[in-house]
Amino acid sequence: MANSLKNIPLKTFRDYLKWKGCKHIRTTGGHEVWSRPDLFRPIIIQTHIDPIPEFIVRQILRNLNANSVDYIEFLKS
Repeated sequence: MANSLKNIPLKTFRDYLKWKGCKHIRTTGGHEVWSRPDLFRPIIIQTHIDPIPEFIVRQILRNLNANSVDYIEFLKS
């Protein structure tokens, strides 16, 4: 699992967002809004879907200008 973007627990992905410098802005309904000053759009994650689907993780990584290697480095730290 360490080399895959599948089955990422919500808690682990929240820690990754913090590691990337994102701040939790608010929670509305079942959605958390995260942001940082250099992002063009906020990051939205659904709190009722755990683990996070791979396609959502890939979208968020693109928004952060990151890739799967960056995420795997986070897991090793």
